[in-house]
Amino acid sequence: MQATLFLEQLLNGLQFGFMLFLMAAGLTLIFGVMGLINLAHGSLYMIGAFACAAVAAATGSFWLGLMASLAAAAAAGALIEVVVIRRLYQRDHLDQVLATFALILILSEATRWLFGSLPLYLDIPPLLQGTVPLPGGSRYQLYRLALIGAGAAVAIGLYLLIARTRMGMRIRAGESDREMIAALGVDIRSLYTIVFALGAALAGFAGAMVGALQSVQIGMGEPVLILAFVVIVIGGIGSIRGALVGALLVGVVDTLGRFLLPALLSTFVSPSAAASTGAALASMLIYVVMALILAIRPQGLFPAGS
Repeated sequence: MQATLFLEQLLNGLQFGFMLFLMAAGLTLIFGVMGLINLAHGSLYMIGAFACAAVAAATGSFWLGLMASLAAAAAAGALIEVVVIRRLYQRDHLDQVLATFALILILSEATRWLFGSLPLYLDIPPLLQGTVPLPGGSRYQLYRLALIGAGAAVAIGLYLLIARTRMGMRIRAGESDREMIAALGVDIRSLYTIVFALGAALAGFAGAMVGALQSVQIGMGEPVLILAFVVIVIGGIGSIRGALVGALLVGVVDTLGRFLLPALLSTFVSPSAAASTGAALASMLIYVVMALILAIRPQGLFPAGS
């Protein structure tokens, strides 16, 4: 039974890791190409979740809601880049932090004005309801396996986009030398808008997919954003490969820590004390891992260009 529970928690960790990857990939793309610290990325995650829930409720189709989440987050990202972010590229990082923090407040209140303060709920589509058997006789939720598959598919798609397409070549060149590609005739403003919209769409997609597992509410993106920053610091800022490895590491360590630490502590203290202490230690575990990795590799596991 313990082996079966371990397998279930491992799958939960992979699912959590792939969803973190969708957030972290957008963040690392934006910072790597544009040099921008975007604290409002979590708000784009929230926008995607609300757009999916609202459209799914209006049409009865989760898939239409999922398409709406991509479109809404990408459109919001492009609008934000053109109206606000474009004025910050030559500014100090502190100005970028203050401006994008202000965007968090603006987008949160705008969402509250549109949808109200009460959470929305998103149903799992019928196609992905039910469970599948696991070794050992237990069963695992099909939708969570679909999340793992969707995250893996996006990771492969991003790799092909960055490594095998002309747009990817421009993005990689933009990471290395923005002035040179502008001098060669590439419309750097359009490239920035596309990159920002792509990062926003990834965040919105993650919000929509996770929205079916929890309530969709104001501020749901900020806790995920903090973990996404941990991911890109561990993986290496500007590296998609680093974002994937870092996200899976964080997801698995966090999930297994919450499962294993209380069980280990229960041999020394009472079950209630083990549960509370284990949960507290588990919440610290990913930051301990981050500190250890940075002590050995200050630039992260896969720094950009490695």
